[in-house]
Amino acid sequence: MMEVARDPGSDQDRLFVELVNEHQRMLLHMCYVYLRDQELARDAVQEIFLKAYRGLDSFRGESNVKTWLIQIAVNTCKSMRRSAWLRHHDRRITPEDIPQTVLMTREEDMDVMCGIMRLPPKLREVIMLYYWQDMNVSEIAQSLGVAQSTVSRRLKHARDELHAVLDRRDEDG
Repeated sequence: MMEVARDPGSDQDRLFVELVNEHQRMLLHMCYVYLRDQELARDAVQEIFLKAYRGLDSFRGESNVKTWLIQIAVNTCKSMRRSAWLRHHDRRITPEDIPQTVLMTREEDMDVMCGIMRLPPKLREVIMLYYWQDMNVSEIAQSLGVAQSTVSRRLKHARDELHAVLDRRDEDG
């Protein structure tokens, strides 16, 4: 995915290689859930790492690196989602559309994943960050640039919506 120098010379280059190796897979999963397209997710991850590399010198350490990268990722995905092409493209997803790197092994996990993919983006992102990235409400608020109370409200709403989606699925057989 991300091409980096084999023998990075500077400390910044070494740090960047570590960032890519440690966070690439997580960002790919996150971007896929956000954008619902594997190729767009790959493009987004490359854009995220390009922005991160350019911003390494200005990173002040006020948050942890993962939170910083997720903030870049959310903003990048939002920008990509606002593009004219994406607004007019059919974004519905079926289980067959989910790439192997995101797939769960159990049928119940697949049902949950499909339910999450049906949630509105603002609800989908808090569920993803809270459960998949093990971020707390404070970290999510910082990454999304919203108040902690907003994150808590979205998380509750997302859980309620997900339960409703899964209950409807159970009723339908």
